[in-house]
Amino acid sequence: MIEIQFNHILIHVQLIVYIIAVFVVLRKAKKLYLENNAGTTSIESYNWLFQFTIVLTVLYLLAILKNIFKFSDYLYISELIKIGLLVFQLFIICWYLFKALSNPGIFRNIDSKLKLVKDLISEEKNNGELVTNEKEYNEELLKLKQYMVEEKPFLNPSLTIQDVSATIEIPVRDLSLLINHKLEQHFYDFVNTYRIEEAMEILKDSTKSKMTILEILYEVGFNSKSSFNTAFKKHTSNTPTEYRKNLSFNAL
Repeated sequence: MIEIQFNHILIHVQLIVYIIAVFVVLRKAKKLYLENNAGTTSIESYNWLFQFTIVLTVLYLLAILKNIFKFSDYLYISELIKIGLLVFQLFIICWYLFKALSNPGIFRNIDSKLKLVKDLISEEKNNGELVTNEKEYNEELLKLKQYMVEEKPFLNPSLTIQDVSATIEIPVRDLSLLINHKLEQHFYDFVNTYRIEEAMEILKDSTKSKMTILEILYEVGFNSKSSFNTAFKKHTSNTPTEYRKNLSFNAL
């Protein structure tokens, strides 16, 4: 019946819109993570949620393929895909439960009050508040850099922009604009720069030559080897191991 066909098509269109909306939300979430968090757990949370969405999308596409074969001369292919989908669903459930039990922090919500920097700038433009006070900007920047060097808050693996804001008494909104807009760096990259500089100092220190790369990354505030290697190579164009080898070679 044409009504059934119409409803069937409508449901699929609705599901496709939902999937697209989820990817849009995830993209915004990643930007919020980068602009407000320096912990690798936040990025890992995003990565896992992105992977999970990809898997569900593949599951949905396979279901569509099953229905296509169901109304063709190849009904047996539809049945085979159906069996595969049941096994795939079981795998997804087990994967989800494993992640939930081994990484409970992965499902922590993003602060609903947080806004993207581009939205903050847009609001200030609309309100006529986006007036650059160079003196105030320089004072806040000096205060921030002095705090980062002297107190080394970046050693905290779960550091957030809210933590820094509370300590140096600069509003989160202003601090976010200072780092993400004025310095043109995400808070995540800003903090990791200090962590990598600290790691480089440890690698240069001959008295700490016995420290392993793993020990160093934990020492400077990372809690993931892959994140440390990525950030280190981005900053120095070398992996930590290559950097250490180059230092040894130059010393000879």
